[in-house]
Amino acid sequence: MKHTMPNISLSPRTNLLDFDTYEYELQNSDRPELFREMFPYTEVPKVAYNYRHVPMNMPENIYITDTSFRDGQQSRAPYTSSQIVELYKMLHRLGGEKGIIRQTEFFVYSKNDREALERCMALGYEFPEITTWIRANKQDFELVKNIGIRETGILVSCSDYHIYNKMGLDRRQALDKYLGIVKECIAAGLHPRCHFEDITRADFYGFVVPFAIELRKLSEQSGIPIKIRACDTMGYGIPYPGAALPRSVSGIIYGLQHYAGFSSDMLEWHGHNDFYKGVTNAATAWLYGAGAVNCSMLGIGERTGNVPLEAMVFEYASLKGTLDGMDTSVITEIADYIVNETHYELPPMTPFVGKSFNVTRAGIHADGLMKDEEIYNIFDTSKLLNRPPLVSVSASSGLAGIACWINNYFRLTGERSVDKKDPAVSKIKEWVDSEYAGGRVTLISDEELETLVAKYMPEIAGGN
Repeated sequence: MKHTMPNISLSPRTNLLDFDTYEYELQNSDRPELFREMFPYTEVPKVAYNYRHVPMNMPENIYITDTSFRDGQQSRAPYTSSQIVELYKMLHRLGGEKGIIRQTEFFVYSKNDREALERCMALGYEFPEITTWIRANKQDFELVKNIGIRETGILVSCSDYHIYNKMGLDRRQALDKYLGIVKECIAAGLHPRCHFEDITRADFYGFVVPFAIELRKLSEQSGIPIKIRACDTMGYGIPYPGAALPRSVSGIIYGLQHYAGFSSDMLEWHGHNDFYKGVTNAATAWLYGAGAVNCSMLGIGERTGNVPLEAMVFEYASLKGTLDGMDTSVITEIADYIVNETHYELPPMTPFVGKSFNVTRAGIHADGLMKDEEIYNIFDTSKLLNRPPLVSVSASSGLAGIACWINNYFRLTGERSVDKKDPAVSKIKEWVDSEYAGGRVTLISDEELETLVAKYMPEIAGGN
């Protein structure tokens, strides 16, 4: 790196007098930097600290972007073009008129990919804006330059694991290759979004910042905005204050802003959930200055998956104090559609969308749920997700649990609700008790309970 005598100038980001920062230059090397102290491979990755704290700086406007039709298809059978169209319509409704779900990206390699993209474009929605994704080569660029989209993502791997060990290049060769494709995109009138793959194992000051500076210069020269998507490809990102680069989420976002000169609206975070930190890392990226976080519906994606889009919808509302017009009931529609139409096996304990996410099993909890559902329900799931809280009936459910199941399953409220002292509830409990007395160990299914309600409370079952 080189350094001249520092000047003091008023920062447009902080409105404070700042010293000019170092100008970082590419640090090429004959061998890769693999950060073996942090990533020994035969051991659990280490969390190192340098105790450098950066200020929170959440942008006024933050957004969600979607990768369900790109990264979200890399771990499952591809969606059909008709399925993509239906899911895209739901994303549009979920995001609301303000377009909080700002963009969604598509593959363009197969006939099915291109058909789905064209059918979605024909709908004419402003949001989510349709974008594409390509690798940094001319063959992929030819696929998108005349397809009619405004922005395309470009895979630009930035760790030495990829540059040296996968592509067989050095940093200078990789930088030149990436810049060449970015320039071609700009020449074709496209807005590049550079996906800094594996940024949490990359040499931040030796490659990431110098590369980002070159992109910023290209943007300034051409007048074409260039985005950076910081990709935590392996889920190594750390949200803890004082964690060291390259794993520090706050450090990465701060550094791209203050050392490379990228504004929040040009920064996006893309995370994976390998170490159960996907949602927390995404929220941290927002808090420290990223304008967008990239997600997939139900978190479906490579290996352990992407950041779940539905999780960040609720994280947005928690941080902003408002849903800003997002229709959260569509989340349930999306989950039901994916499960029913694509036969995806959704784990029942999955927050917000799983079959059991708001199901109470303990009998004592069911009694509390009947008295006041707020005691055991995270929020009004009936209102926000069109999913009333439920209870499962087992050997320990008791009269309260059975009555609670009936009321919630058949959506009985007020005077129509069933009390646990109802004689019909007692008869159902007798049947349940006899099942477990006979050696049963599994839960009583909804179908079995429906049959019992039809027998002992036909006025309820008939009115469902």
